[in-house]
Amino acid sequence: MDTKTAASRLALSVLTCSVATLASAQDDAPLDLGTIRIQSANAQAVLGNDEITTEEIEQRSASSIADVFAGESSITASGGAPIAQKVFVNGIEESLLSVTIDGARQNKSAFHHAGNVLIDPALLKSVEVSAGLAPADQGAGALAGSISYTTKDARDLLEPSDPFGGMYTLSYGSNGQGFRNTLTAFGQTGGFEYLLSGTRATGEDYDDGSGATVVGTAADLTDYIAKFAYTTETGKRLSFSASQTTDSGLRASQGGFIRPDFAGVVGRDTVLYAAFSQRKSYTFTYEDEQPTGIFAPYVQLSYNEQAMDVGNLYGVNKSFSGVARNEFDLGNGTLNVGLDFFNESAEGYDNTVSPRASSGREELTNIGIFAQARQDLTDRVSVSYGARYDWASFDGADGSDFDDSGLSVNGSVDLVLNDNWTLNAGAASTWGGYELGEAALVNYGTAWDYSDFTTSRAKALRLGVRYENGPWAAKAALFDTDITDIAAVLPTSGARGALTDLRSRGFDGSISFVGTRGFATLNYTYADVEANDDTVATTAYYLGRPVGHIFGLEAGYDVSEELRLGGTAQIALENDDTSIELPGYEVVSVYAEYKPRQMDNLKVRLDVYNLFDETFAVRSSDGLDSSRVVQLNEPGRTVSLTASIKF
Repeated sequence: MDTKTAASRLALSVLTCSVATLASAQDDAPLDLGTIRIQSANAQAVLGNDEITTEEIEQRSASSIADVFAGESSITASGGAPIAQKVFVNGIEESLLSVTIDGARQNKSAFHHAGNVLIDPALLKSVEVSAGLAPADQGAGALAGSISYTTKDARDLLEPSDPFGGMYTLSYGSNGQGFRNTLTAFGQTGGFEYLLSGTRATGEDYDDGSGATVVGTAADLTDYIAKFAYTTETGKRLSFSASQTTDSGLRASQGGFIRPDFAGVVGRDTVLYAAFSQRKSYTFTYEDEQPTGIFAPYVQLSYNEQAMDVGNLYGVNKSFSGVARNEFDLGNGTLNVGLDFFNESAEGYDNTVSPRASSGREELTNIGIFAQARQDLTDRVSVSYGARYDWASFDGADGSDFDDSGLSVNGSVDLVLNDNWTLNAGAASTWGGYELGEAALVNYGTAWDYSDFTTSRAKALRLGVRYENGPWAAKAALFDTDITDIAAVLPTSGARGALTDLRSRGFDGSISFVGTRGFATLNYTYADVEANDDTVATTAYYLGRPVGHIFGLEAGYDVSEELRLGGTAQIALENDDTSIELPGYEVVSVYAEYKPRQMDNLKVRLDVYNLFDETFAVRSSDGLDSSRVVQLNEPGRTVSLTASIKF
């Protein structure tokens, strides 16, 4: 029996045996499991699976995806306008993680000088990030983990008895930040609910801390969201959501291509180009929120498309995906079993002719089956373990075909040592399948060559401890994520079969205090990121960045019931492992938030970003160690006033 056949039978056996063990759980009464300890926020944090909550997003007054992760250290974002922002987890770029919005898989990699997934946080409810140890039910291709964005529904904004409501948020900021408007209306009646929302942000190019204007950074973003749902009295819920996010501002361009991630290119003139980045998503979901017996089904179908006008070229990513799963009650935990699939494409066009002419297309199809169990074995021992098996087929731009399959397994344990200390450990081996190439550059310059093109695999380990004592909590963990045989997404001379091994290893930890009127959290991460055994470059697109030592601080204090003061800070130590030393920086932002007692539906907030007017480029930005790149500095001191009213 060959390895693939054996692995396939193993995965099928896991699924079959898992379902078979549920015969004793066929009780029609709902079963309240409480909180499985290994799924608790504290246990997951040590395993690298952090949640950015609604409260945290609101505390950070997030107007960009970079703001969402303010105060974090293991999760960083590059800077500039939204079109340019990329997210990194322990120094590994999000294109190597499974990224979903409301459970729907997102395709990415349209153009390397732009972000992967364009998202506006106006209605963002939470973000769950898994660093390295993605469970089997998080989807295929989660080589370095996963990022799951969840947006708000009408019921998140309404009391059960309220039939209608709305929100309006207006902000204005100095230093080019300009105006940002968000209007949202929502309602519910007889089990039916709806939400309609629109955001418009406009501004001017900002100045960095030295007073220099950074061209091509003006805000020009539009975001629309529509969500509808119907829930029966027995908890059967059907929902549909549609969204469109567009960044269409003037962006810095050199030699016919936009580079919104750079301030300039040495030796090339910079001109402004009306660039375009747009994400459209449509998602249909069915789930049973009040399951009885062993059945708690969840079914979802989704389509998303990301298009990008980058100058001489135009790129389009498309994705059609779905999942059907059931979460079974085990008495001491749960077992999630299901099937998922996706069909994705990347297509590039010559943008200098009308109509645009296709220069090439790649297509990737994947079908996977999975099972993930989460259980409290004893009062002191909790476990999570699972497996998935994926079958993938790939069509190259030259007409070549590839087929392969692979097994992924993961396991983690949470062991209570005493009243204060808990030990966590986890490991995963993840089959990554094939990678689509960059959409805009398919066959650009030369026909792409698929010699030695193959699938990737990641191995991840994590070991940590956490401590809790009253208002104090601390965690510390060692991590190691090793990804092999990553095919070139941005190929040199068209060589798609050029392979890279990427490794991120290091330490992250935090210490926090939560009192009756305030909180403070200090995070620290050290990530040594290497590509082919050398420090990763700051232009290693679709791979990672040399983040080194990062500190994140977040604090808030309620002066009274009406007034809260708070702030965030990020500190990066200098990194001399790169070809050009990356300087350190310390950036502090503060805010004051006021909620009048007589108008509890009104909130007024004053923010001062980059309080000390630091001149810096964030550590995860592009091109910092290249002598050919003028780095993109972040805004200098910026004052912003925001008013939000709910009616």
